[in-house]
Amino acid sequence: MTAVLVIAGSDSSGGAGLVRDVRTLARFGTRVLCAVTAVTVQSDSEVTAVHPVSTATVRAQIEAALATGRVGAIKIGMLGTRAIALTVAACLPPREQVPIVLDPVLASSSGAALLDAGGREALRDNLVPRATLVTPNIPEAALLLGTEPATTEEELLRQARAWLALGPAAVLIKGGHGSGSEAVDLLLSAGRSPRRLVASRSAKTQRGTGCALASGIAAGLAAGLELGDACERARHHVLELLQQGQ
Repeated sequence: MTAVLVIAGSDSSGGAGLVRDVRTLARFGTRVLCAVTAVTVQSDSEVTAVHPVSTATVRAQIEAALATGRVGAIKIGMLGTRAIALTVAACLPPREQVPIVLDPVLASSSGAALLDAGGREALRDNLVPRATLVTPNIPEAALLLGTEPATTEEELLRQARAWLALGPAAVLIKGGHGSGSEAVDLLLSAGRSPRRLVASRSAKTQRGTGCALASGIAAGLAAGLELGDACERARHHVLELLQQGQ
């Protein structure tokens, strides 16, 4: 049975990070392998401590998971430090061999930094070009490009094209932080027309939705779904989480 290798940090509150990833992948009947990058101390309202795992241990976990021969996709979440980001980049197989979904986790919902400044540079320069899909939200997309957050779909498309220029096969900019009655996620792949994934904007918020979306997409890719279909299916799951408050 193929599995998704999740490379991410733990969340003691269970709302995000590895716990959310595992819950999501279980929802899709997908086996999970994991490599822990950091142990965080969190409640539903704040992050009080972050303890990065040694790079040697991160590397050993990834190599052990890949050695099983069962990895059908890789989902990357919280990295924490530049050293860990570079270690992960050095361990990844080619995306043509194993699809890679990169969720650029920069900060917690409460605003605590989950990736240092050097790590952001390493993520952009060393991991983004390796990815099958990158899934930034509007603030993350702007921050890593060094620009202001998009406020229109035209600006969102311009930023998506700038992300593609960094080297990933595709980018999905999540519109949950936007405004208006509709939440529009924009999927852009090289050589293809933009794809709008539209839903009514929910008044509810939920921690870990970014983790759930990226893990859900990885589950779809591991199962052989086309990228757009994997995104649609994972997005539907996130909408269910928001409706159910889970």
